[in-house]
Amino acid sequence: MKKVLLVNGSPRRNGNTAAALEIMEKELLERGLETVWFQLDGKPVRGCIACGRCASEHRCAFTDDQCNELIEKLLAADGVVVGTPVYFAGPNGALCALLDRAFYAAANFGQLLAGKPAAAIATCWRAGATPSIDRINKYFTFSQMPVVSSDYWNGYLGAQDKFGTGVLKTLANNMAKMLEA
Repeated sequence: MKKVLLVNGSPRRNGNTAAALEIMEKELLERGLETVWFQLDGKPVRGCIACGRCASEHRCAFTDDQCNELIEKLLAADGVVVGTPVYFAGPNGALCALLDRAFYAAANFGQLLAGKPAAAIATCWRAGATPSIDRINKYFTFSQMPVVSSDYWNGYLGAQDKFGTGVLKTLANNMAKMLEA
């Protein structure tokens, strides 16, 4: 069974980002796919120090945060969805620090994620959704991962956002189609 990793890049386990991923999860499960979650835990996350140790091991030298756990889940998944809250017109900073290190280790020295379909979603009230999605998509394109699209930008405002809910359902179905192909 194909497995999709759902990355909740919010330290809030039950916030809007989790709700958006749950909408996608429901659609993915209905299409016969398995889902696995990665939850940013709200603990401090280190930034990359360009030590280069990941070049040979494809893992980060730092072991005191969630980076290597994320790498393992990325490698085990067939598809990836990264969700982020938008706090100040861009993706969550802790998530970006983690993605910088994980994707650098797994993709820069061997393209270990190449070919895995991936999608980004952003939750916010007003500005910042499209720049956030764009930034996350850059991790995917750098890693030779096909970017899954929907029928509009992958933003979600919360439970009242019926249009965003439809966008996420379409995104999940497009992810399923790519994995079934």
